[in-house]
Amino acid sequence: MILRQFLHTDPIAISYLFGCGGRASCAVVDPVGDPGPYLRAAEETGMRILFVIDTHLHADHRSAGRALADAAGAEYVLHGSAEVSFPARVVDDGERLTLGNVVVDVLHTPGHTPEHVCLLVTDKTRADVPWFVLTGHTLMVGDVGRTELASDAAAGARILFGSLRRLKALPDHVEVLPGAFAGSVCGRRLSGKPVSTIGFERRHNAAFRIDDEEEFIAFMLQDIPPAPPQAAELRALNAGLHVVAG
Repeated sequence: MILRQFLHTDPIAISYLFGCGGRASCAVVDPVGDPGPYLRAAEETGMRILFVIDTHLHADHRSAGRALADAAGAEYVLHGSAEVSFPARVVDDGERLTLGNVVVDVLHTPGHTPEHVCLLVTDKTRADVPWFVLTGHTLMVGDVGRTELASDAAAGARILFGSLRRLKALPDHVEVLPGAFAGSVCGRRLSGKPVSTIGFERRHNAAFRIDDEEEFIAFMLQDIPPAPPQAAELRALNAGLHVVAG
């Protein structure tokens, strides 16, 4: 397994490149900005980018997903519920993507947005159980994703509660690799530490440890931060629907 984590500060976000060095194939998740660093990382590790995956249609920045996929000759991947105006490789819950000895199981985890997915990753050269989960903005270190950017806040929170139950069912040892860290507008209590585990978050993440649905919804409706500037326009741009003015 080869894994590279890219920490971004404008916008505050995290991208990933991971794959199987022996089979020379990898995926990039939630790329931001210039495709160059991802292309160079793939070249330096001797891998070809097969998949570029956006965990969801972002509302805080322009995705580099399609540009990177075009530059790398890769498939651009989104969940099948994403309403977009361009061709993409659509995946559904339970679908598996293969990168040599590394396998990626798609978990549809709506709530932050309707099309959001998490990616459960197993390295079969080490074990037949998952090693880490790329959680995007569903579960982050110290918090969970806000729920009003693509739907009603309370309705989104109710849906997110169900998605988080799926993540809570994962073993404690599974590492959580989120799509954002402290300073992101997509959470309220985010840690500056860009990695955790399911077990630690289950114990110490105030939102993630709530087991009652109504209590969770009430918690999520407290202290909602201001929306990112042009949030609706950016989601539409990332869906290929129109260009943000200015």
